[in-house]
Amino acid sequence: MLVERLVLGPLETNCWLVSDGRGGPLVMVDPADDPERIIAAVGERPVVAVILSHRHFDHIGAVREVLAATGAPLMAHADDADALASPEGTGGAQFGFMRTAPVPDRVLHAGDAIEAGEVGLSVLHTPGHTKGGICLLAHDATGGADHLFSGDTLFAGSVGRTDFEGGDARELGRSLTRELAPLPGETVVHPGHGPDSTIQRERRVNPFLPRA
Repeated sequence: MLVERLVLGPLETNCWLVSDGRGGPLVMVDPADDPERIIAAVGERPVVAVILSHRHFDHIGAVREVLAATGAPLMAHADDADALASPEGTGGAQFGFMRTAPVPDRVLHAGDAIEAGEVGLSVLHTPGHTKGGICLLAHDATGGADHLFSGDTLFAGSVGRTDFEGGDARELGRSLTRELAPLPGETVVHPGHGPDSTIQRERRVNPFLPRA
């Protein structure tokens, strides 16, 4: 599996390009900002999906330009889909970022699958940071460790804020306990901000992740 990171925008959001590393198409997670840079990184490779981990403004800044350049469908969880249409819904209005995104072409739910060549991604619904927050669990057909694209649900050593509209600390705790803590320890974590980690490391050092 090939995982490429672009750190974009004033909040240094991670945008992820995921492929099988064998010439297969890309999945893009969170086109945060700087569309020219994202488009240049994609190059001539086809993009089968642009997926939003959640609705917040700092994860969607380049979405319209990227969709126009790639022709890829936009995907987001059902519980965040409607909020993408307004700066209030994306949380940007209070900070002066009037960013919105189009209506998703595909509304996602827990357990949905996205295929990109030899990479398969499963949708984990992990509300708490937002109601429609998701993580994407990518399975490597070659037998390597799985990769978790955790958005703002789980960071290295921390978790996403729950004091914005739609946030819920108890619900985030349930998401961590039910969906993320049971994953294999070698699972590589690629968060929405900051450095990578593993589930094993987070069980050891992250005060929010149960020691499952």
